[in-house]
Amino acid sequence: MPTTPPPPRSASENPPAPTDAPPAPVREAALPRRAVVGYAAGSVGTGGFGTLPGLVLAYYLTDTLGVGAGLASLVVTVPKVWDVLLAPAIGAASDTSAARRGTRRPFLLAGALTLPLLFAAVFAVPGALTGGGAAWWVVVTFLLAATAYSIFQVPYIALPAEIAPDYAARTRLVAPRIAVLAVAILAFGAGGPALRDAAGGGRPGYLLMGIVCGVALGLGMLGAFWGAPRRREGLPTPVQGPPRPAPPASPGRVRGVASHLRSGVAAVREVPAFRRLAGAFVLQALATGGMLAGAQYVATYTLGDEADVTFLFAALVAPALLVMPVATRVARRVGKRTALVGSSVLFATAALALLPMHWAPGPWVYAPVAAAGVAYAGMQLYPLAMLPDVIAVDARDRGAERAGILSGVWTAGETAGLALGPTLVLGILAATGFVSHTATEAVAQPASARLGVVLAFTVLPAALTLVSLVPLSRYPLSAAVVDAADHDPEPA
Repeated sequence: MPTTPPPPRSASENPPAPTDAPPAPVREAALPRRAVVGYAAGSVGTGGFGTLPGLVLAYYLTDTLGVGAGLASLVVTVPKVWDVLLAPAIGAASDTSAARRGTRRPFLLAGALTLPLLFAAVFAVPGALTGGGAAWWVVVTFLLAATAYSIFQVPYIALPAEIAPDYAARTRLVAPRIAVLAVAILAFGAGGPALRDAAGGGRPGYLLMGIVCGVALGLGMLGAFWGAPRRREGLPTPVQGPPRPAPPASPGRVRGVASHLRSGVAAVREVPAFRRLAGAFVLQALATGGMLAGAQYVATYTLGDEADVTFLFAALVAPALLVMPVATRVARRVGKRTALVGSSVLFATAALALLPMHWAPGPWVYAPVAAAGVAYAGMQLYPLAMLPDVIAVDARDRGAERAGILSGVWTAGETAGLALGPTLVLGILAATGFVSHTATEAVAQPASARLGVVLAFTVLPAALTLVSLVPLSRYPLSAAVVDAADHDPEPA
């Protein structure tokens, strides 16, 4: 007698248990050169905006504008909270654009054209404003800049699932992007403060930095617009099984930010692989955001020279450029999750190795920073190569794509992590008695504040990175699961 076939199994919820290592080699899918180059160019924008505010904004507020550390923590957090609420709505809107027009390019262009001016405005506080008045200027302009960035970033993060057709191809697509990202982080992280110092520091120096770096951000983002797919039909598509109907829409569904937030929450609830990967990534964004925010304080109050932040950044990012080809091969050999775990452990170990600099600062600190840079390359490459795997498996299981929604939630989480990292640093500084001042004042920090600077740069990121291993240990998608054709079994 015929039997009823069992219901299809969701690969993201109940994957086969085997290894995270890739399957047997197959012929690698070709990637459009224009798409690869354009996608890599977009990292100039994402790397610059993700790095420079995190590096200098808190220090700009406390050491140039005279904003207290407690108030400064709100200034750097409030715009990011808005961004967290907005990103899922942008993701849903980009999904609609992709479904109707076959492309996400209008969002990329809008962000690329508006961010440069708004970024420069953040560092253009009028000379008459200090303290609370300056804080208001920065919070409003930074909120607008963060909005423009999200309009670009959310659809940009969704592109790999549309450009690259399989597990291995996504690593090959993301690797050049991470290499460019490392260059951008080095250029903005070292070059931004150098521009500031070349103009004499203070408000004029920050203004020059904001204008030049804002233009550079826009050019990189325009590169991503140029390389993004014009139409989905011309791109390779992931291997898919028989389509399954998407859940029906609720009658009279209300559109808007609230409904998109509900869609984002539903996606997190329904896709365990995404929930675990995003949880680990947010914790690691907190760690790197804290280390970024603490770097300038370490240069000034531990190493003794504000300009030393340039050398700290060179030591952190240059190794990432050198090891990127090796990092890609490691992922092919052991799998992305295992490679990410190894990178995370190395990063935490290197951060803790910097703790003695409170008592014995010196050139030796650059060696552990370089080790952290090696780990940082993997902590950027592997999650961004794993996200499109999650998106592809979710689309296969659901029979409908929600890449924009998942990318919106991802961007919201990353934004929250990078924002709250500096907030945690400023909280530690406030608790340890840090004294804020304007650029024309000279103050001596108490010993407790100098210890707080070191703890924020070492113990804080190490602890957050180690905690991120908990959700990462339960990430379920191996190469075999991602690339498997999800065919339902034949009736007996």
